[in-house]
Amino acid sequence: MPRRKLFSERKIESDPIFHNLIIGRFINGLLRKGKKSLAQEIFYSSFDIIKERTKKEPEEVFKKAIENVKPFLEVKSRRVGGATYQVPVEVREKKGIGLAIRWIIQTAKQRKGAPMAWRLALELIDASNNTGGAVKKKEDIHKMAEANRAFAHYRW
Repeated sequence: MPRRKLFSERKIESDPIFHNLIIGRFINGLLRKGKKSLAQEIFYSSFDIIKERTKKEPEEVFKKAIENVKPFLEVKSRRVGGATYQVPVEVREKKGIGLAIRWIIQTAKQRKGAPMAWRLALELIDASNNTGGAVKKKEDIHKMAEANRAFAHYRW
């Protein structure tokens, strides 16, 4: 019998313009204090900036950025016989996309001196080119998982 309550999966709406579920999740990640229209405004204006800066389709840049930031491995703490080990585990597809969204938004917020739409656009462009803070975060996670590969047999 599980100790935690089993949750049913939430239904996430796609965005109104591109009808893409991942973009809908991204806008929900940008959301602050329930102001979804402001989050949509920031996201779509960053798409306009991406289009003007790269001369590419912004939806393709976005998809490439998510793919480049999405982690494949992560480490989880596992207590075995009084010692705590960092055990590398594979990341499920949905969780990987969620982590990528969170890291892109986090690194965009850390950039200073510009409106959020500009910071988000620049971070998405950097992530699609395999550079930037979010990609560095993914590489750090992968390095940590690689370094702790010896404890992989503690996976449960």
